[in-house]
Amino acid sequence: MVEHAIETPRLILRSWRPEDSEPFASMNADPEVMAHFRSVLTAEQSVELLGRIEQHERDRGFTFWAVARKDTGEFAGFTGLAPVNFEAPFAPAVEIGWRFARRQWGHGFATEAARAALEDIFERHGLEQVVAFTIPANVRSLRVMEKLGMMRDPADDFDHPRLPEGHPFRRHVLYRISARSFRERAASTH
Repeated sequence: MVEHAIETPRLILRSWRPEDSEPFASMNADPEVMAHFRSVLTAEQSVELLGRIEQHERDRGFTFWAVARKDTGEFAGFTGLAPVNFEAPFAPAVEIGWRFARRQWGHGFATEAARAALEDIFERHGLEQVVAFTIPANVRSLRVMEKLGMMRDPADDFDHPRLPEGHPFRRHVLYRISARSFRERAASTH
């Protein structure tokens, strides 16, 4: 398989490499990075997740790509897209997501990488819409969604079916962006 790469001014979104495994597992084991998820991931869970991510790329041509900094070559996190794999009123759908190592926070990398991933999915794969979701307390991710021009309708908020009744993270907010609004927003900023 040919390695996929998307470049931004400061980042490269690319296919995963063996040397990404350790920093990926370290990021997933960080309680601050995983504060809005059910739990941190063990090394074994990170290996399993990475296998699924790589399989998505082979099967669909898009996935959550590794993100490396251009200035240092260092693994910064991941950004990309995946089909929503649970029952929900808005499914079938493709979601955009991101996760960055704590030391990479505060530089705007998530927004920069996500914008490039959206451009790729809308242009190369012809999708009409992408969704994003998180818990209401995940202010950092909500800010990225809004910077991307994604819109929320509170009527679309949902209880995540993979979390039990009463779990504090069960309620999720849903944001959407259409290919058309993404292109219009991009054209107005150039």
